[in-house]
Amino acid sequence: MIGTPVRHGESRSFTFDQFRVRLRVVLGLILLGACGLVARAVDLQVLDDGFLEGQGEARSTRVAKLSANRGSLLDRNGEPLAVSTPVDTVWVNPKEVAKAHASDQIPRLAEALNRDPQWVARRITGNLDREFVYLVRHMRPQDAAQVKALGIPGIYLLREYRRYYPAGEVTGHVLGFTSVDDVGQEGLELAYDQWLGGEAGAKRVIQDRYGRTVEDIESIRSPRPGQDLVTSIDLRIQYLAYRELKAAIQQHNAKAGSVVVLDVTTGEVLAMVNQPAYNPNDRDQYTAPRYRNRAATDIFEPGSSIKPFVVAAAFAAGKYHADSVIDTTPIRVGIKTITDEHPLGIVPLTTVVAKSSNVGMTKIALSLKPESMWGMLDAFGFGKVSGSGFPGESAGLLNHFSHWRPIGQATMSYGYGLSVTPLQLAHAYAVLGAEGISRPVTMRRVDGPVTGERVIEERVARDLLKVMEGVVSLDGTGNRAALVGYRVAGKTGTAKKATPGGYSEDAYFGVFGGVVPASNPRLAAIVVIDEPRGKQYYGGDVAAPVFSNVMAGALRLLGVPPDGLDTVPATTLVRALPAE
Repeated sequence: MIGTPVRHGESRSFTFDQFRVRLRVVLGLILLGACGLVARAVDLQVLDDGFLEGQGEARSTRVAKLSANRGSLLDRNGEPLAVSTPVDTVWVNPKEVAKAHASDQIPRLAEALNRDPQWVARRITGNLDREFVYLVRHMRPQDAAQVKALGIPGIYLLREYRRYYPAGEVTGHVLGFTSVDDVGQEGLELAYDQWLGGEAGAKRVIQDRYGRTVEDIESIRSPRPGQDLVTSIDLRIQYLAYRELKAAIQQHNAKAGSVVVLDVTTGEVLAMVNQPAYNPNDRDQYTAPRYRNRAATDIFEPGSSIKPFVVAAAFAAGKYHADSVIDTTPIRVGIKTITDEHPLGIVPLTTVVAKSSNVGMTKIALSLKPESMWGMLDAFGFGKVSGSGFPGESAGLLNHFSHWRPIGQATMSYGYGLSVTPLQLAHAYAVLGAEGISRPVTMRRVDGPVTGERVIEERVARDLLKVMEGVVSLDGTGNRAALVGYRVAGKTGTAKKATPGGYSEDAYFGVFGGVVPASNPRLAAIVVIDEPRGKQYYGGDVAAPVFSNVMAGALRLLGVPPDGLDTVPATTLVRALPAE
């Protein structure tokens, strides 16, 4: 059906009215939105201005790190052994570099950093999701300043500290080293890391759009610098020991070696050196075989250098004295016949020690109760750490007497079947030098007397020191350890190195241990030469001369008065007359 027709004028009038209504609605909405914006602006700018300030600060303020200086390591006389020097680290904000379209500046940056441009490009473009990436750690400040002068957006500097060791490899094994973040990793740097290490601080700063600090706002936390540590090391004696050991290693083409010097009266370590050495200033040399402190960590069978402590057990038991006569005819123990290279016959105990008779020592040891001999070795510190606190220090190996058999007790009397470290052996000789008083080994300087603990009778120690002087006499095995003007009490040692299936016939440890001056000991020292490959390998030939040279210098440096002037050959003093 056909509906009611609509006139043409009515249709136009209806459409125009709709348009006017819609226009008014739109204008009203726009006006309402404008009013809302004005109201919000008034609210933010006048009523609640803290919001915009907070947003502005969030985009311009930063928390900056304040690096703390690590404490220095000093020798006992105040000489610097390890110090921290200021350096600058270059870092990048990859997002800023990308935003500033500064990728074309990478070649210039790489040249200033002395790095490969492709490496720098990968470092930046491969971390676009990060805001902090290291480029180069620990640059010299003058070199880092050249990088900063380039003005490349997103490139920043961070002040840090790098450890420096003035004596280099001379003190490397004692001091150890720190990580790139200045955290102790080895040696005294690790042992006293909490003492030396500082605590970084922080401050809030305002930066411009280039990341430059324009104003310090507040200090959040002040940096706490680390504390200095005065060690027991005497750098003068350390240099002496280093020089003499290195010369001996080269002379005898040896594999390795160690020297430890202790102050008998305090237990302080005055010198501790090893070969091969490493330079802690060169991180490329940070490999375990080079930086480990052999004197504290490596164990070896001491050979005849252990004999004085077995004799101490014999003296303490009251079965022997210096003039006791011993038959050194070869003896059979189990399936092994023990002999001497040069038969001595019937000789006094002093000669047994001076000539280092294995047969004589075997007979002495087998006459003692196992618990008595073990107790004496234990009292001298064998089988346990010295108390120095040095990281990785070994306790050596001393089996309990309940596991001993006669052949084991016999071979132990001349240095096989137990293991020691050079530091541990030096401590034992220091106990002898202290006339039976054991003082803990320390790597820190001691101010004042150290009481210690008596572990053997004073009489036993004194008698034993007199016996040990015979070792350094003209007829003894250690005559090359003698000093002009000073009496020396010591003992040589030569031990075959253990190998799979037995002992080597051409690899040895040459050892000498002793105390000086013998009448009133001040210093105890151990010299170990590992695997000398020359014609000489006995401890009296390779280790004793090192002991003599080091002690001669050390005694004079410390001003220790001579006690053996009666043995110095007479000399003629010529008085120069003035020219007429």
